[in-house]
Amino acid sequence: MKLSVLVVDDEPIARQAVVRLLRDDPDIAELSEHGDGASAVGAIRAGSPDLVFLDIQMPAMSGIDVVRTVGAGRMPATVFVTAYEQYAVKAFEANAVDYLVKPFSRERFEHALSRAKSRLSTPGGQAEASLKIMQALDALHRRDQYLDRIPIRESEQITFVDVNDIVWIKASRNTVLIHLADRVHEMRETMAGLAERLDPRQFARVHRSAIVNVRRVHAVHPWFNGYHVLTMDTGQKLRMSRYQHEAFLKLVSL
Repeated sequence: MKLSVLVVDDEPIARQAVVRLLRDDPDIAELSEHGDGASAVGAIRAGSPDLVFLDIQMPAMSGIDVVRTVGAGRMPATVFVTAYEQYAVKAFEANAVDYLVKPFSRERFEHALSRAKSRLSTPGGQAEASLKIMQALDALHRRDQYLDRIPIRESEQITFVDVNDIVWIKASRNTVLIHLADRVHEMRETMAGLAERLDPRQFARVHRSAIVNVRRVHAVHPWFNGYHVLTMDTGQKLRMSRYQHEAFLKLVSL
């Protein structure tokens, strides 16, 4: 089986390391390299290589963006290359996606290449793998784009608030009030802007002016005219809009 391979990495030294290893393999018939995501997309579309070694962290267009732009179903067999362990082991190994963590050994490289060859030789193997690649990348991207801590400027200093400590958030004109169990922080941010950066599996908008941490909800009580009242673990009670009730119950029942 003779393969055409594309190597994509914005770091020349890292790119050349992969290229040198590939040149030693007798199964590689054609080898090309690119230093950015945009040119990689063009090369994949124009040349349809069998295999791509794709760096994840690249400026302007990341490896994730390359996969999305080309489309999971049209991506060649892909070995992801990353400098960060969290981008590889848990997300990719669980979904049978090949990866290399920089710096990698020759043995680890050969193992990844062998897995890629095996995938290519299995009928239908790459189509299934492409779907798993996209699922893994989407899950990882969603997780990474949400805040773990919120920076709040207070006088001349910045205080970092762990999102797990947030009980609820209240809209207040051009700011939001972040309620913790023992104090309240004011942050210059819109409710919609902050909501986009909070994990929707943990935070739910229960009213036009209120977002709650669902992990801090102690009980939900029916009120009247379709409204409900939430009791937080601090004892505080918040009214829930009747339009938000069904979505909220679906979230907390997951």
